[in-house]
Amino acid sequence: MIKNLMRGLVPLALVLSPLAAPAPAASAGIQLFPDALAELTEATEDSQGYAVAAFAHWDKGLDTADDCDTRAEVLLAEAVEAPATGTACALTGGKWTSYYDGQTVTDPALLRVDHLVPLAEAWASGASAWTPARRALFANDQGAAATLVAVTARSQKAKGNQDPAEWVPDGNAAYCRYVGEWVGTKLRWGLSVDKDEMEALKLFADGPCEETVVQRSTAPQ
Repeated sequence: MIKNLMRGLVPLALVLSPLAAPAPAASAGIQLFPDALAELTEATEDSQGYAVAAFAHWDKGLDTADDCDTRAEVLLAEAVEAPATGTACALTGGKWTSYYDGQTVTDPALLRVDHLVPLAEAWASGASAWTPARRALFANDQGAAATLVAVTARSQKAKGNQDPAEWVPDGNAAYCRYVGEWVGTKLRWGLSVDKDEMEALKLFADGPCEETVVQRSTAPQ
């Protein structure tokens, strides 16, 4: 599994991710990827009892008066060109770039709002012990831009419930952005990583994603 991840990394080892930058000054909200990774807790995952219904979504979003649910608000926030908003927040037109596969999308119906850390993964790495209310906060989290991301349906299906030991985006430096946001999301919500997941993330931290910047934030309580 881990060996498969190494294929394709070497030719891109000198390409910095969109989030890569010179080493920043110490900050409570910013860390380089290897330092952020070191703060994660390694633990065995347990998916027993998981059901998507355990994570209530989508809710009414940040603006409860705009008729847009969380999914629609994420689409509006991530649009490269804003769509038109009709009755009951029906979206038409607009333009998005799905960073999982680099595709440009001009029909919002073809997009999925993906939980970067899948709900099943969150459950297995700590969310099973949360209250239903906290799981709903996670499932609708717009407090950090990385938690929810607008991507093509095809790329979301390819990813499924896999962690970075099994799947990362293809092409250029998208995977550095992805693993950095994965670690940032797990830290934000206090979720653990399993052994294979940690080993895969260390491969990125020790190589092409060493200078990727991780945005740190605290989840709502």
